[in-house]
Amino acid sequence: PADPGPGAPGGLFAWLRGRCLGRGAAVDPARDTFGAMTGLYGAIQPADSVSLSTRTHGAVFNLEYSPDGSVLTVACEQTEVLLFDPISSKHIKTLSEAHEDCVNNIRFLDNRLFATCSDDTTIALWDLRKLNTKVCTLHGHTSWVKNIEYDTNTRLLVTSGFDGNVIIWDTNRCTEDGCPHKKFFHTRFLMRMRLTPDCSKMLISTSSGYLLILHDLDLNKSLEVGSYPILRARRTTSSSDITSSGSSGPRAVGSPCHQNNSGPLSEKTLSRPSQREGGSPRNSLEVLTPEVPGERDRGNCITSLQLHPKGWATLLRCSSNTDDQEWTCVYEFQEGAPVRPVSPRCSLRLTHCIEEANVGRGYIKELCFSPDGRMISSPHGFGIRLLGFDAHCSELVDCLPREASPLREIRSLYSHNDVVLTTKFSPTHCQIASGCLSGRVSLYQPKF
Repeated sequence: PADPGPGAPGGLFAWLRGRCLGRGAAVDPARDTFGAMTGLYGAIQPADSVSLSTRTHGAVFNLEYSPDGSVLTVACEQTEVLLFDPISSKHIKTLSEAHEDCVNNIRFLDNRLFATCSDDTTIALWDLRKLNTKVCTLHGHTSWVKNIEYDTNTRLLVTSGFDGNVIIWDTNRCTEDGCPHKKFFHTRFLMRMRLTPDCSKMLISTSSGYLLILHDLDLNKSLEVGSYPILRARRTTSSSDITSSGSSGPRAVGSPCHQNNSGPLSEKTLSRPSQREGGSPRNSLEVLTPEVPGERDRGNCITSLQLHPKGWATLLRCSSNTDDQEWTCVYEFQEGAPVRPVSPRCSLRLTHCIEEANVGRGYIKELCFSPDGRMISSPHGFGIRLLGFDAHCSELVDCLPREASPLREIRSLYSHNDVVLTTKFSPTHCQIASGCLSGRVSLYQPKF
């Protein structure tokens, strides 16, 4: 029979596109499970809350589930790490002196090992089977450590801090005295750092409103100042202005790259490296100024940075320099090298955005994607909002707009008496956790 055509349901092009997105003829059980879970989020309610004395642990800065969903860890302001059973809402253990200062971030390496980082400039490794003592403490940063990532392929731990350094730790050769480490990258005004799910890119956000992308990532190669190839910097675009020239470099004030002390990157610097055939050179750096609605002529700070679980998009929480406005923005990855070596590259396109409640000025609010990437949980005042790309919680690739569109509010949940600072989806259950400034941890799940 004749092919029904590229645009018709069941057409050859539709089948090929679905295959590129990982959709075969058979139903993916994981995809089907996450689809059912997404439907349940519409009926989600505050379930059980755990409220502990703020005199001991202070504000909740970060939440992290173990990969199997059996443990929920809580990073606290007053040196503590709390562990809960998220199914029974039972408190398991308190690591009362996990660090000597605020605990900022927690990252699981597997179902038993996890890492914590702190304002005391250290990273600690822990084993769930033996929580009375640390596996080891890692020293290398000179200022507050804010972010931890982990490359499961190479078993390299990647951390970043307010000293502007991204440091690589070789956990394959870990001892009681620590791990071998090296400085991988340095930039000014560093806020957050993330690896894409396949570890092919590193994204770094800055307090000066820049987003840095290292393409074709090679963590085994340290990047000294001036040694990395730079792709031409430009502002990200929405569909409505994707044809604008954008040929000028980023604004000089607060430029994050250390090519010189001030001023935009020079044309000579931008065109220095030769590209590998079929793509960019390893660790090529792209510098972007993400477009933020209503902020085109004003500076902004990228405070939170997350990545779509399938690597399709990045999720940013941005605030104006005057801290009077906040936005949640989604940017789709546009793959491929520039058509011409001299043409601007822009890997991100603004697809969705929404204005946030301007509550709790000065505090960073950590948002997240659901495990299937269909929904976003965002701190919103004294609660959280569940946001979707459309009213049906469709996948991003199935509802990409021609122009930047507003995120749809699916549901709002309020169970805190203070500003919510962080929220996290369970990787295995239909459950969401949130933590607030006064130290309360709340769990949300469907009630039947």
